[in-house]
Amino acid sequence: MFKILKKTEIAPKIYEFIIHAPEIARKAFPGHFIICMAEEIGERIPLTVADYDREAGTITLVLMQVGVSTTKLARLQEGDSLYALIGPLGHPSEMGKFGTVILVAGGVGTAPVYPIAKMLHELGNHVIVIQGARNQELLFWTDKIAAVCDEHIITTDDGSYGRKGLVTEPLKEILEARRDEVKYVWTIGPAIMMKFCAKTTEPYGVTTFASLNTIMIDGTGMCGGCRVTVGQKTFFTCCDGPEFDAHQIDWDSVLKRQQVYKCQEKCSMDRYVEEYQKTVDS
Repeated sequence: MFKILKKTEIAPKIYEFIIHAPEIARKAFPGHFIICMAEEIGERIPLTVADYDREAGTITLVLMQVGVSTTKLARLQEGDSLYALIGPLGHPSEMGKFGTVILVAGGVGTAPVYPIAKMLHELGNHVIVIQGARNQELLFWTDKIAAVCDEHIITTDDGSYGRKGLVTEPLKEILEARRDEVKYVWTIGPAIMMKFCAKTTEPYGVTTFASLNTIMIDGTGMCGGCRVTVGQKTFFTCCDGPEFDAHQIDWDSVLKRQQVYKCQEKCSMDRYVEEYQKTVDS
């Protein structure tokens, strides 16, 4: 039903899928996410909608192959279909003509940043995108990002491309020089990066949104697995987010919860690799 029309490895172990899903494409907006399953028996995976084409009836998803579930998805080929796909879920990003806005994308966070930047640019905002990765090899969609922003700054941890350093460094420099111009900041990427982006913008009083990638199961607010503390209150990322005020998020709790199932994830991956190898050998 949800056929993979195109699959591309856009960076090592990072895959772009274009999927036929006309009903989701018709309703999707920047910031929305979906829940998908590679097969009947398996985990439900939340992925942000990285792009959509209402006329073609397609959505674009980007994932990094890390654990068992993302490995199963990454092994699907063009012509295969996802077992399940529901969405769009969550609240879309706040949109309007604000003035100057900054979007900070870290690693795979580039994918969900793209549709937000695109719509903000179409609405007439001055869009600045700071795109970071560990090295040049892990950068992707640089041309697509450049096409939907007015200023594009690329950083790599090792200096192999663009500016050497962390994304927080140009972010702070822009705020120092142009604080009165910047109306909003979005940050999407690893939780530790979003935490320090929030710490960077907080002294300047600039409203900052972070899109959280918490543990998620059903994606509709029933299980409570994606709970997060924001402003000392409990929210569910799936139905209250995924974007929250980055200055109000309890980041230490977010980072701690991300480590809860590390042992189980490793055991599951080891078992999957062993079973997969048996299948290959036979």
